[in-house]
Amino acid sequence: MTDRHRTEILSADSPESFRQAVEAAAARLRAGEVVALPTETVYGLAAHAFNPAAVRRVYEVKGRPLSNPLIVHVASLDMARNCARVWPPEADLLARAFWPGPLTLVLPKTDLVPPEVTAGLDTVALRWPAHPLIQAVIRACGFPLAAPSANLANRVSPTEAAHVHAQLEGRIPLIVDGGPCTVGIESTVLDLTTSPPCILRPGMIHAEALAAVLGRPVRSEPAKAPAETARPSPGLFPKHYAPAAPVLVLNWKDTPDLCRQLSARGLDPVHAHVLSHTCVPDPAAFTEVRVLPREPEAYARALYACWHRCDRLGARLIIMEAVPDEPAWAGIADRLRRAQGEAH
Repeated sequence: MTDRHRTEILSADSPESFRQAVEAAAARLRAGEVVALPTETVYGLAAHAFNPAAVRRVYEVKGRPLSNPLIVHVASLDMARNCARVWPPEADLLARAFWPGPLTLVLPKTDLVPPEVTAGLDTVALRWPAHPLIQAVIRACGFPLAAPSANLANRVSPTEAAHVHAQLEGRIPLIVDGGPCTVGIESTVLDLTTSPPCILRPGMIHAEALAAVLGRPVRSEPAKAPAETARPSPGLFPKHYAPAAPVLVLNWKDTPDLCRQLSARGLDPVHAHVLSHTCVPDPAAFTEVRVLPREPEAYARALYACWHRCDRLGARLIIMEAVPDEPAWAGIADRLRRAQGEAH
């Protein structure tokens, strides 16, 4: 059971409030506490990456398995290089193309990075996030931050400060409200310790974009590992990033077709929240129907907020319309599979 805190929420919507929020967060982090900070992907639960006790606190707050490593967030190439024992030319190519941004690189770690961060593995996952708030906090601290998503383990990642508060109120001392996240799903994770490089977790930077920068193909299917085995990247459990209600991913032609598919599975359509993006069913047949954008970047920004809404409304079943089998949708399709509980 975690210690109870009064959770303070600080806005950062003006130059003065931004400065005060950065100072408050940095002071907490220097003291070994954990705080929730915005990134462009999702909100992160941040701790001093070189402080083992602080890192262990992240796992305690989230209820996170110790076999699930954390991403280390930096605010410069020099800071990233200090964490990596080997920095290959490919890392420079990718950093120039995609950093700051939603790309995480897995590399051999230095002794500065404690085993608590990496699940005892000899590799570390590194990212330079694009959000100005977390960049400013890292620079103020002078050390990198280990920061998984700021939610309870296996639940939906937060893309707004209110999502963090709904799950972690009383468990952490501070949430900095930096507005809605502009990417909306977690970063692409690329393992540079293998040849060819391998995408361990897809995101909005897809395989073709990475291959174009590297000048060679990348693999998109990581090797499967037993449940108790430490993984080189977060986001590799078969069920992950999931709302409270069961999720079912389907294609349908029209409302009668969707109702038939649900009835064939013993499910009552009247209990379903439907999230569609092309074939919108009749709202009268379901608890609720919401329409997500047809463009992948906008869809990703909206997805988790819709799942959080379903949680707030006490949804009993969530039906997701399947997304296109195209590179730009790969990260989104991965999140739908994991919410449904399917492995690759």
